[in-house]
Amino acid sequence: MTDIMFSNASMTITSETFLTLRTHLVMTLVSDLIPRNFRLLEELERGEKGIGDGTVSYGMDDADDIYMRSWTGTIIGPHNTVHDGRIYQLKLFCDKDYPDNPPTVRFQARINMTCVNQETGLVDPNQFSMLGNWRREYTMEDILTQLKKEMASAQNRKLPQPPEGNDDARIDQKGLVLRCSIL
Repeated sequence: MTDIMFSNASMTITSETFLTLRTHLVMTLVSDLIPRNFRLLEELERGEKGIGDGTVSYGMDDADDIYMRSWTGTIIGPHNTVHDGRIYQLKLFCDKDYPDNPPTVRFQARINMTCVNQETGLVDPNQFSMLGNWRREYTMEDILTQLKKEMASAQNRKLPQPPEGNDDARIDQKGLVLRCSIL
């Protein structure tokens, strides 16, 4: 047990809890100090190494993009859902205020999910709490992993999906037509 003294009170906590609290505090302070490009380089390195079971991955769109703004993510649909076996490509755009503000996330292929705009493919921050309640320590990996969990949630796991090979055009924010297909 470790005793912690405050100005007017004391409290006893376990050493494990103390270490967890100390680690969280240090990580929060450190993440607030890491410049944007260092943070994105860390994310790039982690994305290149592969994530977990391999059903979620991400990397840069353009190696010549010195601002590291445009990223591509991939999610393989979770088992025992309508998404099972489907491969979804996403675009993540990290503006200059990332990681203080979340990236813009867009599904390239049509997908039927409660948090995705059916016309644009944009993940709606009002419907996807990770983007809506963004914290600086969240990463692109966290977003992709959480979207995969969202696919398996009760409200999304059985929603009818557009047919595979869907080649409908979708208008992006700049008015450019995107060709959508599931690989």
